[in-house]
Amino acid sequence: MSSSDRSQAVGTRSYEIRTYGCQMNVHDSERLSGLLEEAGYVRAPKGAAEGEVDVVVFNTCAVRENADNRLYGNLGRLAPMKTARPGMQIAVGGCLAQKDRDSIVKRAPWVDVVFGTHNIGKLPVLLERARVQEEAQVEIAESLEAFPSTLPTRRESAYAAWVSVSVGCNNTCTFCIVPALRGKEKDRRPGEILAEVEALVAEGVSEITLLGQNVNAYGSDMGDREAFSKLLRACGTIDGLERVRFTSPHPRDFTDDVIAAMAETPNVMPQLHMPLQSGSDTVLKAMRRSYRQERYLGIIEKVRAAIPHAAITTDIIVGFPGETEDDFEQTMHVVREARFSQAFTFQYSKRPGTPAADMDGQIPKEVVQRRYERLVALQDEISWEENKKQVGRTLDLMVAEGEGRKDDATRRLSGRAPDNRLVHFSKPDQEVRPGDVVTVEITYAAPHHLLAQGPTLDVRRTRAGDAWEKRNAAPAPQQTGVLLGLPTVGVPDPVPAATGGCGCD
Repeated sequence: MSSSDRSQAVGTRSYEIRTYGCQMNVHDSERLSGLLEEAGYVRAPKGAAEGEVDVVVFNTCAVRENADNRLYGNLGRLAPMKTARPGMQIAVGGCLAQKDRDSIVKRAPWVDVVFGTHNIGKLPVLLERARVQEEAQVEIAESLEAFPSTLPTRRESAYAAWVSVSVGCNNTCTFCIVPALRGKEKDRRPGEILAEVEALVAEGVSEITLLGQNVNAYGSDMGDREAFSKLLRACGTIDGLERVRFTSPHPRDFTDDVIAAMAETPNVMPQLHMPLQSGSDTVLKAMRRSYRQERYLGIIEKVRAAIPHAAITTDIIVGFPGETEDDFEQTMHVVREARFSQAFTFQYSKRPGTPAADMDGQIPKEVVQRRYERLVALQDEISWEENKKQVGRTLDLMVAEGEGRKDDATRRLSGRAPDNRLVHFSKPDQEVRPGDVVTVEITYAAPHHLLAQGPTLDVRRTRAGDAWEKRNAAPAPQQTGVLLGLPTVGVPDPVPAATGGCGCD
């Protein structure tokens, strides 16, 4: 069925996508939106009542112990609405769908479509088939049918964009189920990636984030160990591309040529998110993480030597099975030494289907909670101290959309510094649009944000701001948000929930 035929079939049916998990899921949801809109659906207005949406799609995450409870709770709430609204459809995709397959329809028989991580391009066809045949469609592909970037996309931001360099992961971390659900790593050709970046820049995007489950292992299936550093340098030659970021790298694959490319490529931002997970060599071995504390701190030292103002963030798991008090103190030691600008800290919870879920030495909840609180207190103290070093600095901010929840009340706007720190600044007299760049002086530091309370020193209107203005001038339904479990980079960034995601590199 062609897209025009599908459009006639569905008319102007509305859709809503609810996204859980990591950056990969967020990016997949952009693809799902693009597919549905190409097929004739329209995004439901923000604030639309649940029972008024024609198609509700859950893009799920499977890495949390209660992920299925959350899904089935939401599905249960929609069941009576679906009964009262003939023609309403519910689809479940993502990692939990890939893992649980037929059991979703057995537990929630009112679900119309179940699809996996490898065949998101089939969603419109499956919805139409379910409508015509009046029975649930379950289709889970065992391997990738088409690289997601070949699918249509509805980008969530006019000025910043994700660009996938690879899908899947070749690591075997004992706490992570991602390789089983997303498969082995598959790399895109560099020319395809750069062509997508150039097309985005032509549309007005000025910041891109290179995205991979293990982004700096890029090139592994092409036999080129320096492919990622070459890709960073190539991004530096694209006219109009102002900011380049990437997430998430793995310490095992973090090589000196990548550090050099970061330092020597002006539009690669002085910011690095590199998961630690634990500072204990014993725990890292049990996690099957192929680096140790000395190696990790050595990378931090090299990055700081090459990029003195780099802001380094991380992920840490507290309470992994078998973690002793001494093991935990080793994590605290690394945090003191590394001086992360921010750490996303998670209490270990069993990921069904992972080796760690069946390990001996599961830590009592109360012990994990105490350790977690100590770690958070230490990191908050360090974050505040590091942020205070920013006071008095003059920074160029890319104005962001939706990042300052108190902006209207305080007459401020918000933006991201080159190192990705969040800065709230006084609203200037002249118009400023998301995607524009302002120059401000930092006057105050809090643990998780900075303030520029004085006058804006400069405003630079950009093509990215023009793109944002053009998008918002066009009559279109308001966007709905996504529920994120890990830090995002570049795109409008709600405060992350205290939950793990798939980006467990």
